[in-house]
Amino acid sequence: MGVRVVQLGSPRAAGEGTRIGTVRRPPRGVPKERFAADGWYDVWYPNLAPSAETMKQGQGAETEAAWNAFVRKYRGEMKVPENDRTLDVLAALSHHADFSVGCYCDNEARCHRSVLRALLAEKGAVIAPAP
Repeated sequence: MGVRVVQLGSPRAAGEGTRIGTVRRPPRGVPKERFAADGWYDVWYPNLAPSAETMKQGQGAETEAAWNAFVRKYRGEMKVPENDRTLDVLAALSHHADFSVGCYCDNEARCHRSVLRALLAEKGAVIAPAP
């Protein structure tokens, strides 16, 4: 059981479960009916994506200080009650079901999904190991 944190568009791991896209926008040039079949996501849930402004800040973070400023801002967005409750639900579900959350970025260390992983762990989620 547990939640995996994945790169959207990557091959699915065995037992990965439902893939949730925590991205601001759907993949460009991909027909909606191909999202799941092509490994993007089964459910789009942009509520857990950084706001457009915060996303730009993260993408432009060239220094550790700039990245840390992005992390603080994104964590602040995730403290909004509806986002915080979503994290609680996902953490609870991770004890009973397999599913994954993800983003398109190549480098998880410089992607909001690394922060999302930490937030879920802080909520007590079972984080599945990488395959």
